[in-house]
Amino acid sequence: MADNTLTRADMDTDTHIPNRLIASNRVEGTAVYNREGEKLGRIENFMVDKVSGQAEYAVMSFGGFLGIGDDHHPIPWEKLSYDTEQGGYVVDLDRDKLTNGPKYRAGEEPEFNRDYDQKVYDYYGVTYSW
Repeated sequence: MADNTLTRADMDTDTHIPNRLIASNRVEGTAVYNREGEKLGRIENFMVDKVSGQAEYAVMSFGGFLGIGDDHHPIPWEKLSYDTEQGGYVVDLDRDKLTNGPKYRAGEEPEFNRDYDQKVYDYYGVTYSW
């Protein structure tokens, strides 16, 4: 009988991702691309609802130089899809849409409340269901 057990080394390759779950520390720092393959930035962190456990936003950083002066852009999690070929997340957004969207400077985190959620979701055209 063949052994179909995957080792940790098998699971950590970029080409074979058998699990649907990923540790938060592996999401943070992951590149974000647009549909044309242009790197837009990276996932700085993500915001999780304390009660439901659902990810609400990926906070993407871009701009600045060498991580200094980056703006943080909350993007509804529904806008991201993981692309194994790219080894990162893909969004159907261009740089201008992101630049003009809701954002905040590092260390100046907004109050993530339902009014803010509504603003972010409306901007990106995602149905706000709360």
